[in-house]
Amino acid sequence: MNVFFEGILQPTHLILILVVVLIIFGPGKLPEVGKAMGKTVSEFRRATSASFEQEEKKDKDAPAKEEK
Repeated sequence: MNVFFEGILQPTHLILILVVVLIIFGPGKLPEVGKAMGKTVSEFRRATSASFEQEEKKDKDAPAKEEK
């Protein structure tokens, strides 16, 4: 029963990921990698929220058209 290793975002896993990233990219490129990941995540959030807004708009418009 090793509770420390359960789940995906445990401290050991995060440290291991950080070490691998540092080895692959080096400390000089780390800020660039973080910036690129941040842009990717924000673009993904923007795209998904836009698609949800379009679906909600279609759902609101559909009952209005059926009533006519």
